Amino acid sequence: MFKKFAAGCLALLLPMTMMGCSSNSAASDTQSGSDASASGDGYSISMLLKTTAAEYWQYVIAGANAYTKEHPEVKVDISGPPSATSYDEWMNSLTTMLGNDDIDAFILSPLQSDSAAHQISGETRPIITVDTDIDAPEVLSFVGTGNLEAATSGAKEAAKKASELGWKDITCVALTGAQGDSTHEARVAGFQEGIKNQGGTYLETQYCDAVADRAATAMEGIIQKYPEGVAVIMCTNDDMGAAAKRIINDSGNENFKNTVVCGFDGTLSGCTSIRDGGMIMTIAQNAYDMGYLSFETAVKALEGEKVDRFVDSGSGCITQDNVDEYIDKLNGYLASVKE
Repeated sequence: MFKKFAAGCLALLLPMTMMGCSSNSAASDTQSGSDASASGDGYSISMLLKTTAAEYWQYVIAGANAYTKEHPEVKVDISGPPSATSYDEWMNSLTTMLGNDDIDAFILSPLQSDSAAHQISGETRPIITVDTDIDAPEVLSFVGTGNLEAATSGAKEAAKKASELGWKDITCVALTGAQGDSTHEARVAGFQEGIKNQGGTYLETQYCDAVADRAATAMEGIIQKYPEGVAVIMCTNDDMGAAAKRIINDSGNENFKNTVVCGFDGTLSGCTSIRDGGMIMTIAQNAYDMGYLSFETAVKALEGEKVDRFVDSGSGCITQDNVDEYIDKLNGYLASVKE
């Protein structure tokens, strides 16, 4: 039995629930894994991420490395394309992985879930998804954030903060990733729910491919379209949030002076923005535990144990109140990847 490790991150996230933005739902739907082809002491598991270039995915890798350091008998290969828009390269990598009979299990974070579902059709080896799910019977378990719930809670807190800053009409625009990305779509749905829950008005969604430059361009258009100001800008990652805030600061439009900009992920750059007076807040995922728990779940499946269809790695809000502590934690994760 491989022991479960999540205490380090959970200890940090528990105080965040006091901020009113947390998600730790559990899943009761379980499914047993398929037979593993490996014999002897170890397994070979391949992880294919959306990209390995972005900071967020370095935290996932840090968690995966922590698992393999504790369990050196598990052979691990971690890969990903150079960007989160390298769709063909991601699919080509998946095709190569599936054709390798030496791999016992797969951990996938798809760029396009529908395409990935078609590609893995009929695969009998255990497949675990991380961060972004694939709606397919071949997937035994999804390890990640309850995106809808986390986004809903975060939007509620952002709306409350906007009220504190003097906004009477809580209006909201969302900056998000590629249209059709299930993770980003779930977050946008949560933003809509959270804003409406607080009596606010959700104005529109701007699709930015989760890229800072496109978010900056979108924010320029938002300022022109709504010169009277928008109370809340909800972003489905931190890079877009920091870019939106930079454009607001450079615009000179005083009506956006108290706009609450909220990111999502809890990256070091996002937290640094909060610490330095940029973004107001971010919804932090527990990416480190995603990496760790995805391998733990894959091994459980290979050993014939039942695994939860959804393994919630948790979430929490980062604000000025707890950002310094969280930055220290993230720096530790990044340092471990470089070792």
